[in-house]
Amino acid sequence: MSLKSQITEDMKAAMRAKDQDRLGAIRMLQAAIQRREVDERTELDDDQVVAVIEKMIKQGRDAIRQYEDGGRPELAEKEQNEIAIWEKYLPEQLSEAEVAALIAEAIKESGADGVKDMGKVMGVLKPRLAGKADMGKVSGQVKTALSGGQ
Repeated sequence: MSLKSQITEDMKAAMRAKDQDRLGAIRMLQAAIQRREVDERTELDDDQVVAVIEKMIKQGRDAIRQYEDGGRPELAEKEQNEIAIWEKYLPEQLSEAEVAALIAEAIKESGADGVKDMGKVMGVLKPRLAGKADMGKVSGQVKTALSGGQ
């Protein structure tokens, strides 16, 4: 079953269960997927759907920070609940050790010798880690590894 089909089935289940919070989050996700399909005039595959989900999660985390800074914890909590629902559609996340090993491999493979080569390393890592790790954290780890002289 494709990821889009799974999302549709989960939406139907949320409707039957009258779970309004879950239903709202899934509908928001479906709308984002459909918007991208219309914009690009194409049918999204699972990898592209994962990219849409990652983008929504990133936007949600930014919104949480803004809500917390603005003293709106109830909105931050609502956003966090939506992110939790969306994260269920992502592939299993890699452990810190697995990510570190992939970073070391990518540094060696790209021949990077300093922070100036960070783009090369991220270019190697992005397809391998798509949906499997938070790329913001990975970026920080790559920067640390490159500035450490690896």
